[in-house]
Amino acid sequence: MRIRIVDAFTDRPFAGNPAGVLLLDAFPDDDRLQRVALEVNHSETAFAHRLPAGGEADWALRWFTPATEVAMCGHATLATAHVLHTTGVHEGPVRFATRSGVLTATPREDGAITLDFPTAPLTPVQTPAGVAEALGAEPRTVLDTGPNIGDLLVEVADEKIVRGLAPDLTALAAHSERGVIATARAEDPARGYDYVSRCFFPNVGIDEDPVTGSAHTALAPFWSERLGRPDLTGLQASSRSGRVRTELRGGRTLLSGHAVTVIDGELLV
Repeated sequence: MRIRIVDAFTDRPFAGNPAGVLLLDAFPDDDRLQRVALEVNHSETAFAHRLPAGGEADWALRWFTPATEVAMCGHATLATAHVLHTTGVHEGPVRFATRSGVLTATPREDGAITLDFPTAPLTPVQTPAGVAEALGAEPRTVLDTGPNIGDLLVEVADEKIVRGLAPDLTALAAHSERGVIATARAEDPARGYDYVSRCFFPNVGIDEDPVTGSAHTALAPFWSERLGRPDLTGLQASSRSGRVRTELRGGRTLLSGHAVTVIDGELLV
């Protein structure tokens, strides 16, 4: 099996979020997929195979962390679409059949790819006891992001707090299905982004995810309502960092970004 490592939501190598991508003839058993994802040991590895022509989707797509399969992943979807387009395996928009329904990835003239994902349903909740202590910051607003994402979205006072977070991940794991998205308004929008975030996902084996496309299906409606604009840019302020352009379209959110292939090799076992 040929395996590629792609840095997503970045236009330069060694930044953004790396994902493994394997294009297959069919999916092997789940244990095999999980073992490969553990060996790759990035936040997600994507497995895809072509579907028969004439259906509602072109490729079947699944995503695995080193610990488990997930219902939605933005950066590994972007990475897969990037591989399909740069290798000539698929031209134009590609439709993926996934656990979250059919997701579309469309190449743009500037070299970026736009993903069409379902917008996360946001439900305000009371701040759970212990979240402030586990996160290391006092929440301003806490929202549940629904079943596809399974995170708590936590707004804090400012960008400096987001950048300085050093959460207790063991304690944080008790408060959501996947993890916590911490966010704040950009300190200086002139730097080219409207809001900042960091994502901690201890329940799926990821202490901090570098750039999380799926989280932006919750961040986009949250910040679009507050800033009064459907088109925004989010900066995920991990050590690798990356930017996600978001466009809110009601029940759908468009996520746009670049990707770079950094490794192209062969899985020998």
